[in-house]
Amino acid sequence: MDAVALFAGMIGLSPREGAARFAAAGVPIFPCKPAEKRPLTEHGFRDATSDDRQIARWWSRWPEANIGMPTGRASAVEVVDIDVHGRVRGFAAFELARREGLVDHWQALVKTASGGMHAYYPADPDRVQASWQAARAGIDFRGEGGYVIVPPSQVLFEGNRSAYELIGAGRGDAVSIDGPALRQFLDPRPTPAAMPAEARRDVDAERLAAWLAGRAVGERNRALYWAACRLAENGVTDQSARNVLAPAAEHAGLHQAEILTTIRSAYRTVVGQAPPVRISGGSSASRSLSGQVIS
Repeated sequence: MDAVALFAGMIGLSPREGAARFAAAGVPIFPCKPAEKRPLTEHGFRDATSDDRQIARWWSRWPEANIGMPTGRASAVEVVDIDVHGRVRGFAAFELARREGLVDHWQALVKTASGGMHAYYPADPDRVQASWQAARAGIDFRGEGGYVIVPPSQVLFEGNRSAYELIGAGRGDAVSIDGPALRQFLDPRPTPAAMPAEARRDVDAERLAAWLAGRAVGERNRALYWAACRLAENGVTDQSARNVLAPAAEHAGLHQAEILTTIRSAYRTVVGQAPPVRISGGSSASRSLSGQVIS
């Protein structure tokens, strides 16, 4: 997808006209609510298509609908989203990442409705990169499983409609971005406490802690509970579980009191009223969750 040429041609077009341009370019899109970012279709970005007849039907039904575009393999682009809201200003973090050579080879820059920015990069077809958020840095990454609003869409922000507009083009040397490296730079994963070798059996505690540290708001408590249950079922004492999981849970944004409460609840569920199995005794875990997958 030639983002610069496509977005440059959107100036002055209506959403309906812009949608037709995307269809003609073979770029999959889907309709979002007028002046908003929420999808109008049942399955959101999964309904995206470049079929001109379907796109014409959608925008005949919703002529003022904004245009959503899936990122990742579907559109062959990935986007670094620089947020601006409240006290969060992602431009400083983006500049630091640029100086490190992590984000400097963009294809196009688009101003967003809030005054933030989308930096577009070509996706590597041989490397699928999932979307993620680094909320404290004010940076989101839109890869597989994500989408962005594109020009000539307009979103209501602080009472006014503001358009998505092309504001910059790359130097012709755009390259795909290393999403994991950028995330590690912006939001370093904590180094978990070491787990005694006897306790590892069917569970990789370090990987479990790293996974927990990356959970977002709305899934952190459930993730901590699940992780604690897995450690309990593998014969790890509650104290060892706290040593490994608490730093990761704090990094994810949970408070110490709720961390301890959640871990205790998980251990009560798994071992009941009996004391947790001691690592020094070498006792085997009664059950295993090794068949479950962390994603």
